[in-house]
Amino acid sequence: MKQEEKRYLDQLMEVLMSVKSKEEMEDFLRGLLTPTELEEIPKRLQIVVRLLKGQSQRQIADELGVGIATVTRGARELRSGRFKVVKRLTSSRGNLKW
Repeated sequence: MKQEEKRYLDQLMEVLMSVKSKEEMEDFLRGLLTPTELEEIPKRLQIVVRLLKGQSQRQIADELGVGIATVTRGARELRSGRFKVVKRLTSSRGNLKW
């Protein structure tokens, strides 16, 4: 990642970490993302949540209407150690409503 791109990512993370409420986050995301991105990004989170619950990749792809490659990518990232916050939330809250 180029130095400038890293700075932009750092700025985005600072903004995300400063959000104080769900309403503020929704407002920010609706302003930042296209309607399609706003549909697709939550599906990516659902992929990780469902993989953590033990659901099969094929079932996840079918239920969410995404390609198997998208689910496989999520599984690969999960195996590489990413999504610690999602793991923490799913284990600390048990059966999340999301």
